[in-house]
Amino acid sequence: MIQLEGVCKRFGGDVVLDGITEVVKRGEIVALIGPSGSGKSTLLRCINRLETPEVGRILINGEDILAPDADVPRIRRKMGMVFQAYNLFPHLSVLQNITLAPMKLLQRPRLDAEARGRELLRMVGLADKEERMPDELSGGQQQRVAIARCLAMEPAVMLLDEPTSALDPTMTSEVLASIRRLAAEGMTMVIVTHELEFARSVASRVWFMSAGRIYESGTAEEVIERPSREKTVAFINRMLSFSYAIESRDYDGFALQAQLETFCEQHFFGKQLTNHVHLAVEEGLALYFSLPDHQRIELRVSFSEREGRVRVVFEDANPPEDFLRSAQSEDGFELAILESIVEEMEYGRTPTGNKLTLLLRSGLRNEADA
Repeated sequence: MIQLEGVCKRFGGDVVLDGITEVVKRGEIVALIGPSGSGKSTLLRCINRLETPEVGRILINGEDILAPDADVPRIRRKMGMVFQAYNLFPHLSVLQNITLAPMKLLQRPRLDAEARGRELLRMVGLADKEERMPDELSGGQQQRVAIARCLAMEPAVMLLDEPTSALDPTMTSEVLASIRRLAAEGMTMVIVTHELEFARSVASRVWFMSAGRIYESGTAEEVIERPSREKTVAFINRMLSFSYAIESRDYDGFALQAQLETFCEQHFFGKQLTNHVHLAVEEGLALYFSLPDHQRIELRVSFSEREGRVRVVFEDANPPEDFLRSAQSEDGFELAILESIVEEMEYGRTPTGNKLTLLLRSGLRNEADA
């Protein structure tokens, strides 16, 4: 379906793509993950020839889209592109946005294009929005219209560049549900995404990009759950955990809570689990700083996709002490709160100090919000 052979791209003196050689087979869903600036979006744009590499070949169904005599518009019509921005025409209705290209480029009769457009709107859950204007829709709804508009051109492959990056968690879930449906129907897709859980659940292969190269490639289980190379391990751990160094009891609680909220949203924890994460952090820190001379502590919140479990870890460099037990108040109120939301509390020593781990109760992530 898509064959990349030694693809190189520079912007000025910067090497953005450095000899990419890979194949995307028909029906595969490839997720591109990696840090910002690693070349993910540029690779996607080169496949569609929105950017032109200096070196290499990109074959789409055996045709080199980079060849001097390539019929780029014809080849490109078989590739639907969904961007971070929705790029809908603001002066056209939802249905008109979907039908314009099939009528103009594929010469579809209006009635046929509209019938297909309504079918696609039903598929993405927006059958009742055909007469709405784009500015009357939420961000998630606009992105789903953009997906329907691509599908109206009957593409053989879909290229999606961070389609949920500008959306809140609820809107993100709407868009991901539509993409999952396309995957279930066998659509070939290459998706740039920062949603690791989504990549794990939908992708047949994952490419981890670093410094313009595909640094590690394999199944989602291999790359996300059991990465074998150093940079991949560091990236996955960074994506699945939140760390915060607290230097004194006068720390900025608002900044901590805001960053913690963002981490919970990125992993779709839901209201109940998010509240429990906040409670575990707040009550744990309150107990820690209630002890004299306790000033500095490292906080880490980590999420295991395999287990669906959340751990809250406190580490300090103090003499041996389980602060949770030492600092409990006379009525034990703080500890009682923690015990209601925590399944396990484990204290231990590390080479540099103390480590207290709180394992939040299992199943919370999948419970419906109250």
